[in-house]
Amino acid sequence: MGESMALFVPAEPGPPDEVRTWLRTIGGAESNVACHLPALGVPSGWVSAVGDDPFGRALVREIASAGVDVRGVVFDPARPTGLYVKESSAGGSPVRYYRSGSAASGMGPELVSQLDFSGVRVLHLSGITPALSDSCLALVRALLDRPRGDLLVSFDVNHRPALWTGRDQSVLAELAGKADLVLTGDDEAERVWGTGDPVRLRALLPGPRTLVVKHGERGATLVEGSAEPLFSPALRVDVVEPVGAGDAFAAGFLAATLRGADPLTRLRRGHLQAAATLLTQADVGVPLAEAVVTKLVQADADGWSSVRLTGEGVVAT
Repeated sequence: MGESMALFVPAEPGPPDEVRTWLRTIGGAESNVACHLPALGVPSGWVSAVGDDPFGRALVREIASAGVDVRGVVFDPARPTGLYVKESSAGGSPVRYYRSGSAASGMGPELVSQLDFSGVRVLHLSGITPALSDSCLALVRALLDRPRGDLLVSFDVNHRPALWTGRDQSVLAELAGKADLVLTGDDEAERVWGTGDPVRLRALLPGPRTLVVKHGERGATLVEGSAEPLFSPALRVDVVEPVGAGDAFAAGFLAATLRGADPLTRLRRGHLQAAATLLTQADVGVPLAEAVVTKLVQADADGWSSVRLTGEGVVAT
């Protein structure tokens, strides 16, 4: 559950103020995760609100084309679909958002009673939604407070400082503490909790069963139950565009978690899905061939670290 927007990227070279031709696509952290999962063999659905406008209809259609169930999407006749504009480069992608007053920002706790959770195994949320409005914060709280039975609630911190201007970002710690599985980058954890160290963060966040701390291109650490923290280095990748890699990691990790995979496999599956997205300008990349994934997941530490992923394929170094 979360907002998706129309996304515009330059269709020609040059600084944004000189670009005259733009490519319209879509973007949204939670829908990115939902779009990855069917390609990984996991059925998914996406819930949100969009404007009853061309952008809203286009993005719902495109998310559905990835195999995602979109029956839970609300079309708002009064509020527009949000949009954002970004540049694309391997070093980062400056983004400008135009989402104030969007349809998704109008979502509230009343939406919970309209949702059918039968058969749902994971509910994936992020820290973006509660930053959109007071009603969205109330929605996320209502979802985290409802009886969940066997349902696993996943929460990706996804801290966006600009969205929290004038709002109390300390609620992110409250919300994450109520989830079963938390994903966060060490940099954003530093901003929210004052530390990006997995052991210290675990002491500050004892509630969730599973904590994943991502360290950018270095790798990720899994802290689960009473087990010792497990670090898995990321693969070396010839990065084309970095946006969307975190959502890809979440999808790979969640898919492996649902299959009952061991901790190292879950981290490596996350890295491999992230790598596939890093190799493309799209926010949702095509998964690597399963034969390649299986071989790399089963590799020993030296075999894993010797691999580099390029646009031409897997290169051993």
